[in-house]
Amino acid sequence: MLTQIDVDMAEFGVSPRHGFLPDELPLHRLSDPYYSSWEDVIERLPSLLKRKALICHVDNLPVLSTSHLQTLREWQRAYQVLSFLTHGYIWNSAEGGGPSERLPPSISVPFLEIASYLGLPPTATYSALNLWNFKAPSSETDLSRIENLKVLHTFTGTEDEEWFYLISVAIEAHGAEIIPVMLNAMAAVRTKNSHIVLAALVKFGYCVREMGAILKRMNEKCAPDVFYQKIRPFLAGSKNMAVAGLPNGVFYDEGDGKGEWRQFSGGSNAQSSLIAFCDVVLGVEHWDSKDSGSKNQFFQEMRNYMPRSHRTFLQRVESMASIRDFAAAQTSVPELGEAYNFAVNELRKFRDIHIQIIARYIIRPSKQYAPKEDTGRNLAVASSITPEKELHGTGGTQLLPFLRQSRDETKNAASF
Repeated sequence: MLTQIDVDMAEFGVSPRHGFLPDELPLHRLSDPYYSSWEDVIERLPSLLKRKALICHVDNLPVLSTSHLQTLREWQRAYQVLSFLTHGYIWNSAEGGGPSERLPPSISVPFLEIASYLGLPPTATYSALNLWNFKAPSSETDLSRIENLKVLHTFTGTEDEEWFYLISVAIEAHGAEIIPVMLNAMAAVRTKNSHIVLAALVKFGYCVREMGAILKRMNEKCAPDVFYQKIRPFLAGSKNMAVAGLPNGVFYDEGDGKGEWRQFSGGSNAQSSLIAFCDVVLGVEHWDSKDSGSKNQFFQEMRNYMPRSHRTFLQRVESMASIRDFAAAQTSVPELGEAYNFAVNELRKFRDIHIQIIARYIIRPSKQYAPKEDTGRNLAVASSITPEKELHGTGGTQLLPFLRQSRDETKNAASF
């Protein structure tokens, strides 16, 4: 018998069907002709980037008002468009040059307003690149099947980049089924219903295993060299990117002498509310590598890169009963502890798969591809001349140490 779930998912913008993906499919275009200049540029984004012509086109854009945006989907669409234009503008360096350290008012002014409305930073987040960047035949389509999906926008126009984003979309869609299951399990802890909790943990484990199977499909259509040299540079943020040519971050020019330097992480899987949810419901905690008594600041900061409603949802789930503590206390039901350890082990395996992909798509290419003299300064060039242990991810963290620590902390949660 099911217990009453303590959380109304819809209240937090979490879909019973699609999880942290939007319940309605993302808009393909802003219908108001007022925004046609934005839509015209992003429609040609790969071509403009290839011809090194984006900067000129963006500089000539008018500074548009956000007053014509009405629905949440329109605000999300505007955020996505300006996210792509922002990273394209910053990293579409001229021949032999470095990234742009200035973002013009045509992007800065509306982007700051839109980001504030959505509770997100004005940069290309996981939401812009993945959650709001896909299309399907209908909202009833099985979004966990990559073959049912198409991407809305890419920087490179390559199938590789499309596949890279859609892997995450499919994982989010498949993982959606465990959200109500685990909320129900946390409610069942209050009534000490070990049967419901046990079944939920088993369901969780098998679901995460399937998420890992989807992640393993990355190599089917995304080539490591294409990702490393052409795609990854556009995903980099402006924080901890001095080695890539942004020692001060980026100046968001608001016109009339106003503006400020800002530093943001780039798109990162650490910004996935689904993965954060998995950690929360299992009681997996991430700590500062230098101070074991302090929570890992990067994970805490990445919450700010999630939609506001999703952050609030995670905070609400954190306040609920602990499945880990319940499983540890039920010594008379050893199967419960076994189910918990099974769930944790599958999440650890998922992170192992992620590390293997990082090794194939970033670590190895960084040793194989020497930077060309005319490529300008970007994350690929910087990574190719950086020692392995100091390689940074697009989110700005040291890559391998961060991922290995996250994996090990997941493993250590299964300690009983």
